[in-house]
Order: sequence, then structure tokens, then C-alpha cells
Amino acid sequence: MPLGAIDLLRHRSFVLFLLSRSLSRFSSQIAAVAIGWQIYELTGSAFDLGMVGLVQFLPTALLVFVAGHAADRFERKRVVQLCQLAEALTALFLAWSTYAGWLNEVQIYIATFVIGIAGAFESPATAALLPLIAPQGSLQRATAISSGAAQIATITGPALGGLAYVFAPSLPYGIIVAFWLLGAILTGGIHAMQQATPKEDASPADLFAGVRFIRSNPAILGTISLDLFAVLLGGATALLPIYARDILGTGPRGLGVLRSAPAVGALATSMFLAYQPLRRRIGPTLFRAVMVFGAATVVFGVSTNFALSLAALCVLGASDVVSVVIRASLVQIRTPDTMRGRVSAVHSLFTGTSNQLGAFESGLAAALFGAVPAVLLGGLGTIAVAALWMVLFPELRRIHQFEE
Repeated sequence: MPLGAIDLLRHRSFVLFLLSRSLSRFSSQIAAVAIGWQIYELTGSAFDLGMVGLVQFLPTALLVFVAGHAADRFERKRVVQLCQLAEALTALFLAWSTYAGWLNEVQIYIATFVIGIAGAFESPATAALLPLIAPQGSLQRATAISSGAAQIATITGPALGGLAYVFAPSLPYGIIVAFWLLGAILTGGIHAMQQATPKEDASPADLFAGVRFIRSNPAILGTISLDLFAVLLGGATALLPIYARDILGTGPRGLGVLRSAPAVGALATSMFLAYQPLRRRIGPTLFRAVMVFGAATVVFGVSTNFALSLAALCVLGASDVVSVVIRASLVQIRTPDTMRGRVSAVHSLFTGTSNQLGAFESGLAAALFGAVPAVLLGGLGTIAVAALWMVLFPELRRIHQFEE
């Protein structure tokens, strides 16, 4: 029988996994704030600030196939541990050099790239590790709880990083050194089911096996590509500074509240799904969630009332997490364990690309048409994509329940 949420939180290996993953997410959020602020203080250049995101993303794009293959060929918890140790050592370098006063922007970029490499390997290994820990029939509930913990880190991590930076520029890095080291220790205590490793010898073709598997499975291809285009078109959050200053007139304080709203909605929905998992009409629910995401984007786009905008962003985050839980559960359940690392790596690349390109698309559309038309077009485009995908991927539409 599937475990309930309370019973799942008493499952030792899952709790260790949850704590370890949360510490890594906290560390990433704190590092993003500290590195971004420090780069801007050193250079005063918006271009250099934007380069931080590119440097973080490049390792994922370059190493996606190698990282996925490593997650399938080696023990996944050891891969995660090594990544966390590498991240901790890099953060230690940042902490010491910042404290000593000789850190420059080039060194920060190099350290950011190293953290990006470790993250590129850690992400698919972590995603593929969860099905080996969650008890039979409990993967969807475990995914929801894990997503909720990630949202807590997203809400509070930047605030913690900013507060620590106020006391001392080196303090945020010291915190994440401790967090990543503790995460590595907790990961070592996880007792997972035996990982099914591929029997055949590794070959260059194996690196691309995840892509071939996704292409041959219409349901998985449909859900991953749906997320890609929905987030690509519905990137309203990238334009929040414009809305906060020019449309809603709330200033920086209101901007912070607006940025937190999607995560608050996502956290509440994650907790609900942890106690009341989706059991039927999985495919139709996925399409409805994406359409609600698009509709919430439209409401936010036309709103000039702060409370309504806040509510729309909460709904946007809530519908997004429904899509995330369905997509992650579906991908892991329908993928053989020997392929989970490579499929998870491609999945991570798709989701990372959609967020990066979605922000770029929103900014470009806003420059051409204005912020409000850009958000409206994105929301309506998301609804249109969901309707089109219902026709293009009938297998996804017909999924009634998860097959665990």
C-alpha cells in the first residue's frame, strides 16, 4: 500500500533525501544572490550580471548527455555526494578569497562555472535517485513533498543570502559551505534500492539513448515539450520589475512580494498534493493545469490592481506545480531504471532552457510591443499550445492514472 504523507516523512531514506536536496537548493539560491550582488558591486555592469546566468547554464547544455550517462552507470547517491563536495570546496574558495579581499570577477565566473558543472551532474542523479527511495506507489506523493521543500528554499533562500551579505560579503559563502557539506553527509546515509545499471558496455551511442527513448515515447515527449513551450511563452515573471514600477506602482518592496507569490501558490499546492495525490484523469488534468497557467498569465497581464495581480501570480504558481508533479512522476514511472539518469538529464535541459529562453522571449516581446501586450500574447499562446498538444499527443490526453 502507498504510504501516507506522515508515514512517508517517517521513512528514513526519504527524509535524508529531502533534507539533502533542500540544503542543495538553499545553497544554490543563496549563491545566486551573493554572486549576483558581488559581480554588480565589482563591475557595475548589467551585462556582466547577465553573464552570470549564461555561465551557470552552459555546463548543463554542454554536459547534458555525459551527466545523464554518469547517473545511470554509477551509484547515484555517490554521484550526488561528489557533486555536493565539489560545490562546497568551490564555495570555500569564494568565502576565503572574499574575506581576504582579492577575489575578482574572472575568478567568480570560473567558480560559477565549476558550480554549474557540479549542478549539471547532480540534477539528473538526484531526480533518478528518488524512485529508488520512494516506497512502491508513493512516488507522486514523494515528488509533491520534494517540490514543496524546493519552494520553501526558493522563497526563503534569497532572503537569507541577502541578509547574510549585509553582515559580511563572505558570510553567505560560509553558510553554503556548511549546507553542502551537511548535504553530502546526509546523502551518504541514504539506503536506496539496488540501481539497475545497463549491462552492455558503454558506447558513444549510449550517451544519446535518453533522447531516443523520449522520441519513441509520445506521452513523455508530449509532457516535456508541453512544459518547454508553456514556460517559453508564459514568462511573465521576467517582466515583474516593469509591472512593479510602471503599472502597479509598488516599488521595490512590492516587487519582492510579487516575486514570492508564485512560490507561495506552488508551496500550498505541493502540500495539498502530498496529502491528496492525483489518482485519475492524469492527462486531462495536466492540460487543464497548463491552460489555467495561461489564463492566470492573462489576468496578471491586464491587472492594474496589486491584490488581483498577487492572486493571479499565486494561481500561476499553483497550476505550474500541478504540471511539475505530473510531469516528473510520469517521466520517472514510465522510464526504466537503467535509463532514468539520461532521461532526467534531457528533462533538466528542457526545463532549464525554457526558463532562460522564456525570460529572453518576454523581454524581447516587451521591447517590441510593450509589457502588457507581451504578457497577454504569452498567456494566450500558452493556452493555444495546450489545445494544440491535446490534438498532437492523444496518448498523453488519454492517460487516466499513473502506472507505478
